[in-house]
Amino acid sequence: MAILGVGVDVVEIDRFAASLAKRPRLAERCFTEAEAAYCLSRKFPPQHFAARFAAKEAVGKALGIGMTRWREVEVVRGRGAPTIALHGRYAERGAALGVTVIHISLTHGRDSAIAFAIAEG
Repeated sequence: MAILGVGVDVVEIDRFAASLAKRPRLAERCFTEAEAAYCLSRKFPPQHFAARFAAKEAVGKALGIGMTRWREVEVVRGRGAPTIALHGRYAERGAALGVTVIHISLTHGRDSAIAFAIAEG
């Protein structure tokens, strides 16, 4: 296996919370139903939305194409660490690069959410 791409992103939680409040459809536009349901089930949803937004940005950077189709990169929760599911153009880009897995690490503190992605193949 080889590392094919790396991406990192940081999101200010308060700014993201303000964006969500100002534009109610932002969550619908950027997150899948499963992602939104998970975030909304948490005590302070904005920090979880911000972490997932950072994850999508980090994955786009790892694939070398940035983010334009937010719902095509999905943070999937299960047992243990979150995983990434690629759809549409992002799945095509991953396949073209030979990506077999994207490792993702998310964290958030009081002020910021950070995500780090490694595309491996």
